[in-house]
Amino acid sequence: MGLMDNAKDAAQATGKKVGDVVEDTKDRMSDRADEARADAEVKRAESDREATKAKNDYKESLRD
Repeated sequence: MGLMDNAKDAAQATGKKVGDVVEDTKDRMSDRADEARADAEVKRAESDREATKAKNDYKESLRD
């Protein structure tokens, strides 16, 4: 029985370790996706700012 108990414990420990690795990988992927989304939002905001600046510069040139 000792060998079977040891094998069972080893299998449970291995299953827990695999589950932990899968959970960590899922968290890392989620973090990377959040980071990519944030980078995209920053780029969009910078683009909007540049477009607004160009529009305002054009309007200012028309006033001169």
